[in-house]
Amino acid sequence: MFTYLYNLFSSIDNQRGSILIQGLIFAILALGVYITYKILDFPDLSVDGTFPLGAAVTAVMITKGVNPFLTLPVAFLCGAFAGMLTGLIHVKLKVRDLLAGIIISTALYTVNLRIAGKSNVPFFSKDTIFTSGIIGKLFGNMNTTVVKIIVVAIIVLIIKILLDLYLKTRSGYLLRATGDNSTLVTSLGKDKGLVKILGLSLANGLAALAGCIYAQDASYFDASMGTGMVMLGLASVIIGISVFGRMQLMKPTTAVIIGSVIYKLCIAVAIAAGLVASDLKLVYSVLFLIILVSTTDRRKKVKANA
Repeated sequence: MFTYLYNLFSSIDNQRGSILIQGLIFAILALGVYITYKILDFPDLSVDGTFPLGAAVTAVMITKGVNPFLTLPVAFLCGAFAGMLTGLIHVKLKVRDLLAGIIISTALYTVNLRIAGKSNVPFFSKDTIFTSGIIGKLFGNMNTTVVKIIVVAIIVLIIKILLDLYLKTRSGYLLRATGDNSTLVTSLGKDKGLVKILGLSLANGLAALAGCIYAQDASYFDASMGTGMVMLGLASVIIGISVFGRMQLMKPTTAVIIGSVIYKLCIAVAIAAGLVASDLKLVYSVLFLIILVSTTDRRKKVKANA
């Protein structure tokens, strides 16, 4: 089986492999943004803080010799807790959704520094989920890039399946109903505020999990690595939903994952065209603007033809 997978991915060089790896990692983040943006209709900016939160927790745990696979659930729970705080500030303290996210994101910058102890924590010599003993036994001497692609793809697939199953549960239906028609949720005798808090916890847990895996791929934590994550996640969601969302056989979660890979590919093309790393934030902004404008124009045309 693993020999077959190796032959399947053997044509992927390090550069293309890196694009696919990061696209899949950010797909986990995008799934979290999908919950807040598309399902809850909640502009959650706390993702910019929970993404590096997962990375900070991971860096500390790995440098202390903790099994790297244990960092995955711990990072998720830390992100979920931060998302819960965002929800509590919005629901219980009546702070507007956008401001609640900004408050938590700003606060988490300091929290992340406290957790990590400094702004940059490398752990290049430590085992990660890509180099731990069990992975070495399973994949042997297989190319490192190929191993990372397979491991991340498996994690993304598990998360996608679990999220799809959750959205079919009673709690999942309430989550979707809260975003579409919160009055209906109230009429059913359910607390829409608690549903929002649950959705924000789940979304930010996924964002922190993405940060955890990203840190292990890069083998370091940096306090500024969360900057622009909201925009990246939104762009991935919009690309996936607008391009593939109308396909009846494709679930929205699948479309979001593909959208993340496409968005990362667009960034790689921009770099290949001659742009330097310092231009990436500008590229992110321009791409996001183009995506938003094209999506808005498409909606207007659909409404005009209806």
